[in-house]
Amino acid sequence: MSYISKVSIDCPREQPFPFDISAIKYAKGLDFSNPITFIIGDNGTGKSTLLETIAFRLQLPNMDGSSYSKRGFEAARILMEYLSIEWAIDRPRGFFLRAEDFGNLLNGIQKEDNRLSTFFEDIKGDVPDHVLRSMRDNSNYQIHNMYKNYGQDLQGFSHGEAYFKIMNDKINQRGIYLLDEPEAALSPSKQLSLLYFIKEHLRHNISQFIVATHSPMLMAYPGATIYQISDDGMKKVDFEDTDHYSITRSFLNNPDAYLRHLE
Repeated sequence: MSYISKVSIDCPREQPFPFDISAIKYAKGLDFSNPITFIIGDNGTGKSTLLETIAFRLQLPNMDGSSYSKRGFEAARILMEYLSIEWAIDRPRGFFLRAEDFGNLLNGIQKEDNRLSTFFEDIKGDVPDHVLRSMRDNSNYQIHNMYKNYGQDLQGFSHGEAYFKIMNDKINQRGIYLLDEPEAALSPSKQLSLLYFIKEHLRHNISQFIVATHSPMLMAYPGATIYQISDDGMKKVDFEDTDHYSITRSFLNNPDAYLRHLE
């Protein structure tokens, strides 16, 4: 069972952006009754914009704790008045994770940490190292916030490990979880781990996952609903009928056919 049963964006306008992207033009009566739905399509088809608009409407917490007033949600703010959501059951809490926010969070923390390290360089040697580190961390709001939210320094993890740390901390009870291109931070083996993580979560919780992805490994999740976006429309497809599956399978079966002209 899902929480959201149907989503539509009904707007008479077709121009300019964001009304002219496929995911917005064709988001009519989308069936989200499955506990897990994948939204797929080529770059520029509007997968992320659609997901951001739903997240904006639900006001789901962001991974970095920021609000929807930050940059990056301009299109979602425009589309809000045209979005309609039908509910199967009452809305619970949830979480919204964009791969770009994940990378920006870690990069921003590292950049600020480097800046503060330079700033405190003048007193290095005069102050014990552990005190200096504490001063630097206390001066870095992002690191302070990270300790508060996740209990430890995510910089000590690889990107994939940090991603799963966030997933385990934030996806730990029933809710609506929107994931935008989660594979960006994950190796193939970690993508399989994500599938098992979602499967195990759904065994114990009535939750709903809506995932925008390019990964054939993720969209192979058994029984999932897949919506494929193209210039001509947005329709449900079986996994083996997706462009991602056919292109990836063709390449892996005969990579030389694709790469011989690069030699």
